[in-house]
Amino acid sequence: AIAAFGAVEAKADKLQDILSTGVVRIGVPLDAPPFGSQDATRKPVGFDIELAEMVAKGLGVKLEMQQITGANRIPFLLTDKVDIVISVMGLSPERARQIQFTAPYANTFLAVYGAKSANVTSPETLGSNRVAAAKGTTQELAITESAPKANVMRTEDDATAAAAYITGQADLLATNSIVAQALAKQNPNKEFERKFVIRRSPAHMGVQMDQHNLVRWLDSFIFYASMNGELDRLHKKYLDMPMDPLPTL
Repeated sequence: AIAAFGAVEAKADKLQDILSTGVVRIGVPLDAPPFGSQDATRKPVGFDIELAEMVAKGLGVKLEMQQITGANRIPFLLTDKVDIVISVMGLSPERARQIQFTAPYANTFLAVYGAKSANVTSPETLGSNRVAAAKGTTQELAITESAPKANVMRTEDDATAAAAYITGQADLLATNSIVAQALAKQNPNKEFERKFVIRRSPAHMGVQMDQHNLVRWLDSFIFYASMNGELDRLHKKYLDMPMDPLPTL
């Protein structure tokens, strides 16, 4: 019995650890404007950046931000490099087997974009068109599943995928609807016509599996920020739209 007891390792309570150390480590994107990017002085800015600052303030602790990409968001959680991921992350059953998700905090969808002349209306009509998508993201995984023979250009991050499309290395771009909206504003000479919607994909925060206390606190934070108008303010500031009603878990 003693041996069996000793073999069970107690799971650390991240919420208590954060409160005890006075520091929360949050992974954020810097390659997905308007959720995360750098301004002219290389200061991190964006929806997810400000939301991370709000989370740290709500916890009453110091914020330690770490840059992450679509491919390493989950690995950074699994290897304990961050406590929380706030990186416009969509939920899927496969991901939910590895980490825990909070309630959604932003309403977006994933789609494929391209020039008006591109005759693409569904995954089945991609043909030989080269589609740029950051590897490990929901859009890359979804296209791979729905169109296994698609010519997908898998990049290291969203910024590289966007650059590949803008410079003509790729014919199409698979990305988040809000990211495409921002890219279209930044590149008025490039067409970003929506070819087809991959799926609705609200953004969720993520934490390590079994961290129920931290997830519960973050859900409470999201609820409070919804009720006091702070999430609506972020939607209007960064996404140019009011916050629509979000689905619940």
